[in-house]
Amino acid sequence: MNALPVFLALGFFLGMRHATDPDHVVAVATIVSRQRTPGSAALIGAAWGVGHTLTILLVGGGIILFGWVIPARLGLSLELAVGIMLIVLGAANLGDLLRLFRSGEANPVRQGQIHSHVHSHGDYVHTHPHGHAPEFHPHEPDRTPVTWLDRHVGRVPLYRLLRPMTVGVVHGLAGSAAVALLVLTTIREPTWGVLYLALFGVGTIAGMMIVTAAIALPFRYAGARSGLFAQRLRLASGLVSVGFGCLLAYRIAVVQGLFAGSPQ
Repeated sequence: MNALPVFLALGFFLGMRHATDPDHVVAVATIVSRQRTPGSAALIGAAWGVGHTLTILLVGGGIILFGWVIPARLGLSLELAVGIMLIVLGAANLGDLLRLFRSGEANPVRQGQIHSHVHSHGDYVHTHPHGHAPEFHPHEPDRTPVTWLDRHVGRVPLYRLLRPMTVGVVHGLAGSAAVALLVLTTIREPTWGVLYLALFGVGTIAGMMIVTAAIALPFRYAGARSGLFAQRLRLASGLVSVGFGCLLAYRIAVVQGLFAGSPQ
């Protein structure tokens, strides 16, 4: 029993390390690239961590307390969902940049009348080529994704945190079984096992807040210095997300044989 407090403390630090898994970092990077400050990015990380912790506690607790068994095909399907989610998040970033590029091409004006820097409409921050005269701006101020969401779900409190929380839920579903099985092999007392999962989740929240704040720093610096560099950072995050998602989906569907007769 003397080693139990040490193991529980280890769960917190393992949770922090878990937040740095490549699929986690790639997913939040595509979301954080839209944030203007490290503080708002850390809030995105906290929302992701809360969603991740909720599913870890729900599914992992069920495995520890009630002996739930996760079939291999179901587990791989949840991991495939992570790959698809990474592709969707990356494609959304790339789609935004493609629209900005096309809008810049569609509004040619004399040099000196059009430029690019970070600006905002409400709390939606982005960059695109534009002039400060209304006829040079490539979109109306109310034609932004955030404004569309404000009109449709603006009455829902904290709705802007729902997307990272949903991403965290999907990641938690994909990884909770492995975490719970690790606990079962080490802690035989179910109550202590659930407490380990809770501390693991708290560590994951803290780790992801640090990760997202750190990711936001180059975006903030780039936005202050050069709109073009900020766009390149978003382009890189989108490409990495799509590429990593495709690689993950291939490994699960083909290498591990999700759709084969006996998936691994």
